[in-house]
Amino acid sequence: DEIARMRRAGLLLWEAHQVAAAQVKPGVTTAAINDAVEAFLAERGATPLFKGVPGVVPFPAATCVSVNEAVVHGMPGSRRLREGDIVSLDIGVRLDGWCADAAVTYAVGPVSPLAQRLLEVTEGALALAIQLVGEKSTWSQVARELQAYVEDAGFSVVEALVGHSIGQEMWEGLQLPNHYTREFERQGDFPLQPGLVLAIEPMVNAGTKAVHTLPDHWTVVTDDGLPSAHFEHTVALTKEGPRVLTCGPNGEGWGLG
Repeated sequence: DEIARMRRAGLLLWEAHQVAAAQVKPGVTTAAINDAVEAFLAERGATPLFKGVPGVVPFPAATCVSVNEAVVHGMPGSRRLREGDIVSLDIGVRLDGWCADAAVTYAVGPVSPLAQRLLEVTEGALALAIQLVGEKSTWSQVARELQAYVEDAGFSVVEALVGHSIGQEMWEGLQLPNHYTREFERQGDFPLQPGLVLAIEPMVNAGTKAVHTLPDHWTVVTDDGLPSAHFEHTVALTKEGPRVLTCGPNGEGWGLG
């Protein structure tokens, strides 16, 4: 029953992403993308999870809009998208007390071969992780294969940021690194068992894994200025296998084949 309620939140979030995607075109400001999402969520009676998250400056928007070298947490504003950009849209919602979180990176018109390959590999990493949570016994086993998949493609996994468990709150205690370490296996690992709901979100850089935060206190960017991509779904682990809660009404969506 709880997973069914989260699915309702996830379906609404998928619809919010369709609203956002319709705005992705050259000349549109990042603020306009967020404005469209906020209007949709207000109309549907959902609460944006990100708006007002505390920090040195509370996060001001419902949507993280991260362009090119921005990995995550991009603050919407006056910047206009240009052909050749890639833009990551990360949205979280709460509906009737239950949360959902999902992200996707889009090409703005034709992009460089490097950027296109980055999008393909990052989306593939998400697809692989969703498959593996139904096959492996612990998260560290998933992380090890996810990291190998990305690095075999010549890219790097962001290690400073992680996925998370999710339910009635956006962050419910478990951390999901996208890379393997023995320390995590010893101290932070957890069994993959029915009842868990996970926000799985590989973040992949074209160059170095190193990142830093801009003076706006939120936007995380790559140290070398090369592009980054981010794909995420909220996934429930059930006795029948992983169930993606943030896909479309017919099971469609990024990272789902």
